[in-house]
Amino acid sequence: MPLPSLYTTKSIPHTTKTIRRDPHRDSGVFAVSLNSLLENDRKKFPEVKVPVVFKKLLCIIEQTGLQTEGILRVPASAARLKFLRRELDRCCGGFDWSAVRQVDAAGLLKLFIRELPTPLLTHTHMSTYRSVLGVSSVVHQVQALQMLCLLLPEAHRHTLRALLVFLRKVVSHQDQNRMSLWNVSMVMAPNLFSWHHHGNKPSVIRQQEEMEEAVGGAHLVRLMITHQDLLWTIPNFLMSQVRQVNQASNQRQLGLSKPKRRLLRRKNDKNHRHQITELCEGVIRVHAPLHTKVSMAIQLDGQTTARDVTTRFEFDSSSPVQHLYEVGGNITERRLHPDCLLLDVFRVNPHCDWLIKL
Repeated sequence: MPLPSLYTTKSIPHTTKTIRRDPHRDSGVFAVSLNSLLENDRKKFPEVKVPVVFKKLLCIIEQTGLQTEGILRVPASAARLKFLRRELDRCCGGFDWSAVRQVDAAGLLKLFIRELPTPLLTHTHMSTYRSVLGVSSVVHQVQALQMLCLLLPEAHRHTLRALLVFLRKVVSHQDQNRMSLWNVSMVMAPNLFSWHHHGNKPSVIRQQEEMEEAVGGAHLVRLMITHQDLLWTIPNFLMSQVRQVNQASNQRQLGLSKPKRRLLRRKNDKNHRHQITELCEGVIRVHAPLHTKVSMAIQLDGQTTARDVTTRFEFDSSSPVQHLYEVGGNITERRLHPDCLLLDVFRVNPHCDWLIKL
């Protein structure tokens, strides 16, 4: 297994080494926080969730580089990366993207991630990611990664999600680009993880530890690529606790005594039964303010999913993807996974509203 050739930082030219800058710097592109980049981007694109330059780099590779052999692994010219980096920092808004080749975009993408003042996975939980490797069960490892991803700041979470979607596309073209899941994981791991604190240990021991870190980081990246659809979903056991906390919090905010809470609960149950009687059990009303048909009554059965509902509102395949949200009741707001069974949600949160939006 050619681990050193895929992981070694020797493939990163000397002139592109990470430059530490003021974490509060908000001009340019590289070594700028995700929040600062998004703040600037939203002046033109209010709904953007991932920095525009990051999305542009992904787009260039997707359009022209997914079939390129060794994409992400083969290094670009050091001098060219230095020039492109300087130009992007100087005039991002007027930058000529047509001159950027796929190998350049791959190099700039890795450079962008490495130079974030706050790592994409954040400093706070970096040691916790390492501890995930000590969990024997892959299922529990995925659950731990799931919790860690949910703890990420919003900008980091959305950017990581965009990256993982892209990496899965790279792997899907491995017959052409020779970038298997393990190859991609080994190449990207050193850009996401920075664990190198070996002190003055002998070189043989230090090399052994670096190799273990390389393999461990690649294992985590491989898990995140493979199970990425689970990483953004709150586990069922935690979801139940969230609902209980929200329910108790709502009642405390109302300042109700226990007898009044019981009375209110009976009243809500009575109103809910009345709503069920008016329609029939298992019927929800879905609101879609961005569509011509702003609401629709839908009968649920044991197989109805969120995707089934959103599909009924889709008439134009070119329109942005929209999602079904559970709003109110014993939750503040939750975007439902496309495969989520709605009857289960209906039973645990009968007083919620159903909303379709971006």
